[in-house]
Amino acid sequence: MTRRRDFGLPGLVALALALPAAAQDGAQVLNDYPTAARADYVFACMAVNGGTRQALEQCSCSIDHIATILPYERYVEAEAVLALQQTSGERSTLFRDNALVRSLVADLRRAQAEAEMLCFL
Repeated sequence: MTRRRDFGLPGLVALALALPAAAQDGAQVLNDYPTAARADYVFACMAVNGGTRQALEQCSCSIDHIATILPYERYVEAEAVLALQQTSGERSTLFRDNALVRSLVADLRRAQAEAEMLCFL
């Protein structure tokens, strides 16, 4: 025999009020990239890809896909490492010959490759 629970009107109202908050919390997890960071990515991507409307759509798709794979904090760390690898001298060696650093960059490269397959082909 199946038991049916009756939450009554107060229970349904509480549930209805809780759903948007729960959905909003989930959206924050999936959309933790600030708009400025997304725009920077799109501008740089468009410059490399011809600056067309099609490039805008593909580059927007790309950063949106990367954001679903890589948390923003890891994205920032990987971008910082890539920038530091461009410098010369002894200090830049720290950002090339380190397993943690290689892992960060590899995660970003994988996310970018997935995004390129999805958005540019």
